[in-house]
Amino acid sequence: MSFIWAHLLWLLFLVPALIGVYVLLQRRRRKYALRYSSLSLVKEALGRGPGWRRHIPPLLFLIALVTMTLALARPAATITLPSQQATVILTFDISGSMRADDVQPTRMEAAKAAARAFVEKQPREVRIGVVSFSESASILQSPTIDRDAVQSAIGRLGPQRRTAIGSGIRTSLEAIFEESGPKPANPRDPLASAEPEPAPPPLPPGTFAPAVIVLLSDGASNTGPLPLDVAEEAAERGVRIYAVGLGSADGTILRADGFSIRVRLDEETLKRIAQTTYGQYYKADSDTDLVSIYENLSTRLVFHTEKTELTALFTAFAGVLLLAAGTLSMLWFNRLP
Repeated sequence: MSFIWAHLLWLLFLVPALIGVYVLLQRRRRKYALRYSSLSLVKEALGRGPGWRRHIPPLLFLIALVTMTLALARPAATITLPSQQATVILTFDISGSMRADDVQPTRMEAAKAAARAFVEKQPREVRIGVVSFSESASILQSPTIDRDAVQSAIGRLGPQRRTAIGSGIRTSLEAIFEESGPKPANPRDPLASAEPEPAPPPLPPGTFAPAVIVLLSDGASNTGPLPLDVAEEAAERGVRIYAVGLGSADGTILRADGFSIRVRLDEETLKRIAQTTYGQYYKADSDTDLVSIYENLSTRLVFHTEKTELTALFTAFAGVLLLAAGTLSMLWFNRLP
């Protein structure tokens, strides 16, 4: 637990002073009672004293005072809450380098296997879409709760040529907002507006809770729009991107169709994409790493941590203590503490 206004905690030093005042008053009370010539006569006149009960209301009042002081400092705690994500877009790099076998059996097959397990672990109400990109990008499966349709789309993934990460991100955004985005005007409709609908206002990065993008790539972008420019577009829409880098920065030799080529992971670009959108970057050097990453993502997307202020809770607890102290004091002694 932390405190937003921690500088106000110095008020807690007043508590020992209050305890000292209470002890002093109790001693003065005893001295006043000893002034009587016959203490036994006084006890008989007053009846049985309150005993230990007289300390309970002041103790409750003291605890309430401490709680109110903590409330003034605005306590906050990080708690785990169910996530609000309703849509997850799995965005796959299907460039030719995905045929490399440094991740067994191949990068492509390992990615597909981990994605299938990820899909099965998502809550049924979460919609999942599949986007693939190579030289261009396309939506293989629009967001849906139909797990069979999603698994079928993942199964259709196959390596092609070139890598357009920017196109993959932009198409993923289209998949997220295709149902709520502006519809193109029908030129045959005389009532259709000639002017396009205004673009939605920008959101703070990472604040669009209903959807996220999980981007998997194993290479450097070599065609299409610049990835970081499109990442800025995602940030303006508030969409977070969780980037997964498959392979190594040193690269590996891919032999296919009689050619040999070294394929490298552009890890820096993927990190900056995740950072720009307030997402997170993961690096997978093996199929085991890839499975662990997807398991981590599954937990992160189902639950999220959030810093929550607890001032109202502390204030309510202090109010209950004050009410209890006043009630007991009135019942036992017919006065407030």
